[in-house]
Amino acid sequence: MLPFFATQFGNAASRHHSFGWQAEEAVDIAREQVSALIGAETGEIVFTSGATEATNLAIKGVYETYGVKGNHIITCTIEHKAVLDTCKQLEKLGAEITYLPVNSEGLIDVKELEAAIKPTTVLISIMYANNEIGVIQPVAEIGQIAKKHNVVFFTDATQAVGKIRIDVNRDGIDLLALSAHKMYGPKGVGALYVRRKGPRVKLMAQMHGGGHEKGMRSGTMNVPGIVGLGKACEIVGKEMEKDATNTSRLRDKLEAALLQIEKTHVNGSTSQRLPHTTNVSFHYVESEGLLMALNKQIALSSGSACTSGSLEPSYVLKALGLSDELAYSSLRFGIGRFTTEEEIDFTIEKVKEAVQNLRELSPLWEMSRASIGNK
Repeated sequence: MLPFFATQFGNAASRHHSFGWQAEEAVDIAREQVSALIGAETGEIVFTSGATEATNLAIKGVYETYGVKGNHIITCTIEHKAVLDTCKQLEKLGAEITYLPVNSEGLIDVKELEAAIKPTTVLISIMYANNEIGVIQPVAEIGQIAKKHNVVFFTDATQAVGKIRIDVNRDGIDLLALSAHKMYGPKGVGALYVRRKGPRVKLMAQMHGGGHEKGMRSGTMNVPGIVGLGKACEIVGKEMEKDATNTSRLRDKLEAALLQIEKTHVNGSTSQRLPHTTNVSFHYVESEGLLMALNKQIALSSGSACTSGSLEPSYVLKALGLSDELAYSSLRFGIGRFTTEEEIDFTIEKVKEAVQNLRELSPLWEMSRASIGNK
């Protein structure tokens, strides 16, 4: 990325001098790198400021373009806020939104999905994998259902791209959002895959002014960021299997140790999930208290970064059927490429210590222990 901040400073849209040509070439290379990672063609990649913008472009773009057919969108209760808030906004404009529930493992029912399709359905928006519990949805089945009913299928694959192998043609995906920073790339850049044939998906632009990116996303291109996204895609394409083997091993070690703590359990499916994520509930301990005890030494969260300012319990965990109390007592653990065995051991030790200390201060824990003793 470094040369494109200073010495190769051209605008990729400037076609009349060598500086612009250099920038354009760098963007073209990045487009190839991104498309190769998800099995797309280079002309199907639209660069954005991140997955949130890509999601807005996909959902709003389809809604406005296919309005002649209908106004119905199908999504899911545990989608990222970028999807849910966009759908809420479209409801104000007259859209009809169906929010599919999930089971206790965090999975939708594909039969329920198909039953929800109407003649007015223009879009199915189901995330590839969840950002809080890591559960992977049956994307290929959803793609088949969407194609059968001639409905556009969009997936927010931000969490999954770079962690597991994705192929937009194998999975029947028409639109896909991704973000660089989820795979060790720079923050503030992402992309939207837009299918060009079988069927060709059309989108109404949400940003106007110059007709960049085939008219779908106007604005001067973030060349350094795009170069960084491309390189990140190239690296994860080579390292993915090795990373997945290592992160899942460390995740399983962490999870097994934490489950030895009395009254703990894992949230969501443990068979259909990403290799690097686990979400654990610690009964009778508030996650905020745990975070305060741990956050000077360990980077943890009780939900997604996009809702971390909220005092409400995780809507994802609530959708799985957890009570407010249990949802408040849950932590999300993410393992990365550079996480070490020593860091896992340290985390296990510190979490066990913090849970024990907080439970000793909890009257609810004392009451639960007393009721067990009286049985």
